[in-house]
Amino acid sequence: MKPIFHYAALATAINLVLHSTAYAEQALTPFATQPSQSDFGGVGLIQMPSARMNKEGEFSVNYFDTDQYRRYSLSLQLFPWLESTVRYVDVRTRKYSDNPDFSGDQTLKDKGIDAKVRLLKESQWLPELSVGARDLGGTGLFASEFVAANKRFGPLDFTVGMGWGYLGSRDNISNPFCEASDRFCDRPQGTLGSGGKFDVNKMFRGPAALFGGVEYQTPWQPLRLKLEYDSNDYKNGNGNGKQEPALGQTVGGLPVDAPVNVGAVYRAFDWLDVHANYQRGNTFGFGVTMRTNFNELTPSWNDVSHPNYDAKQQPEAGQADWGRLQGDLAENAGYKRTRIYQDNSTLVVSGEQTKYRDRSEAQARAAVLLANQVPADIKQVQLIERKKNLDLSAQEFDMTKLRLAADNAYIGADVTDAMTAIEPKQYASATPLAEHKQRVRYGISPVLKQSLGGPESFYMYQVGFNANAEADISKQWLVSAGLYVNLLDNYDKWDENYNGYTDNTPALPQVRTLIRKYVSDNPVRLDNAQLTWMDRVTDDWYAQAYGGYLEMMYAGVGGEVLYRPANSKWALGANLNHVKQRDYDSQFGMLDYSVNTGHVSGYVEMPWLEDTLLQVHAGQYLAGDKGATFDISHKFDSGVIAGAFATFTDVSSDEFGEGSFNKGFYLSIPFDIMTVKPSTSRASISWVPLTRDGGQMVGRKYSLYNLTDARAPYYGL
Repeated sequence: MKPIFHYAALATAINLVLHSTAYAEQALTPFATQPSQSDFGGVGLIQMPSARMNKEGEFSVNYFDTDQYRRYSLSLQLFPWLESTVRYVDVRTRKYSDNPDFSGDQTLKDKGIDAKVRLLKESQWLPELSVGARDLGGTGLFASEFVAANKRFGPLDFTVGMGWGYLGSRDNISNPFCEASDRFCDRPQGTLGSGGKFDVNKMFRGPAALFGGVEYQTPWQPLRLKLEYDSNDYKNGNGNGKQEPALGQTVGGLPVDAPVNVGAVYRAFDWLDVHANYQRGNTFGFGVTMRTNFNELTPSWNDVSHPNYDAKQQPEAGQADWGRLQGDLAENAGYKRTRIYQDNSTLVVSGEQTKYRDRSEAQARAAVLLANQVPADIKQVQLIERKKNLDLSAQEFDMTKLRLAADNAYIGADVTDAMTAIEPKQYASATPLAEHKQRVRYGISPVLKQSLGGPESFYMYQVGFNANAEADISKQWLVSAGLYVNLLDNYDKWDENYNGYTDNTPALPQVRTLIRKYVSDNPVRLDNAQLTWMDRVTDDWYAQAYGGYLEMMYAGVGGEVLYRPANSKWALGANLNHVKQRDYDSQFGMLDYSVNTGHVSGYVEMPWLEDTLLQVHAGQYLAGDKGATFDISHKFDSGVIAGAFATFTDVSSDEFGEGSFNKGFYLSIPFDIMTVKPSTSRASISWVPLTRDGGQMVGRKYSLYNLTDARAPYYGL
């Protein structure tokens, strides 16, 4: 029989706040309640999770601290029904390993991935119901599963749940799954692989425990209070075969004076929450949460005004100022490096869109400029968007209809009435009227590369910038070069002989773990220098071939083909490369290692998940291992893209080393939500748990799928 005390403590904690419910509903005005983050990251109470979900697109960066743990987490509400959290726990009382030559004085860093799925949305009579799991992809130190229900009464939001694993170690109720099958009665011990794998064989097994609590939105809007009954006893191996590290001890239990935790959350600013709590009757904790919402980020631009239609501007036949049209298209509509041709009564305008992510905005602006500045003898205009000289998409304008729409000549007039989407056409006999003169392009871009959780240092990074230049040799040929300048890194902590294995003899060729030699020992290095041929072979087929110094660590030759029908939700591609490892001691020399690497790739927008792209790349990687990379990303209303990838190859966990397989997370952020001018450029931030040699791709300067984004405007930019 379970101790009656545990049920009594839970009932007492809830009754303390139930007593005031009637008064609260009568005397307090309605509150704009918002879910708050738990110490583990993700919506919850203090240590315990809840069934609540944030608004879709909510993104939180969390830091929580107690004597025993520092917890760093990122939490993202990917969909209204799915919450995801990535977390690192710094176990301050335990070393990373017993070998100081391996990890020095670094404390243990436990990596974990959490997920929570809403099964039922709260209604008048039914509670919110969710199921979730913590530490899905870590070592299992905090692995747990839970089912939670929430019901709100005015300013009071009640949580009741059941946990397994770490959340079930108080063992105050029989595991209901054990009643159905004996295999759920015991929880398997140990870690699957070398960490980082999803160990589904442990889920919902072993001891179980009830938890619960309440979050109270006080009449003072910035302040919320929390009270919870904790289902973890912090003493008995937490249901995972691993013991809690006590302060000053390597292993052992944490003292618990009371199974109740209390806390407060203060919203200092719209983007900042400050947390304070008292746990287990003996431990103070504090934390901060920085938040934003990727669906609600809106740009604030200092942009030129939309052009107005003026029939008086229309030139006579043969009197058009094509140079002026080129300039206006670049300045007002964002079409730069335009070429203008005439084929009988059809005008062809081809340019690169560099300003507006919303192509309908760019096309609407261009339409009015064309209506104003194209002579009356031109009956049709074909506006082609291209990139790197690849024709991607086209809009054909009926100029008579366009001028009527631009002049608001009928009710509901819109320039789109005169537009028809077509495939870009080839006009071999067209007469050039204006060519762009910019053959050479150059720029500077910042570089931040980082990995987390390694034995060398919790955070490995390099910061620098690339100075890039490219030049068109002809319509199909271009040459490019990039110089990387390293400003700051901590790769001196990376043992050049270490690549994640149990000794200093590599199980795989060191295709990436030699990165320290390329960065720290060469602060200025030729990153890229290559010759590239690109062409649109037919309507839906694109191809490229390239050769030279492809990236910092590899040189070689390769090619890529892509089949991408216009406005299709899928595409297919393939690339093949023969590369050789560059010498880290010289700018142009080579090492002995060479390999053939390439992949067949599929891209599909998932029909049951709006604005969600799945990519699968199957083939051979740099270390000669064979397998597939799965990449899934979701685009929010602001244009921010959040994604994750995982690579599984024929390399075993022991051969790969710590982490078991290659994986990571990334954000792609449009520049124009951070600046005052519209732009199609993006900043990418990625987090890779560990840099290892398995599942590594060669870096290629151009990707045909990214270049042909205009073929699928529903996703892309």
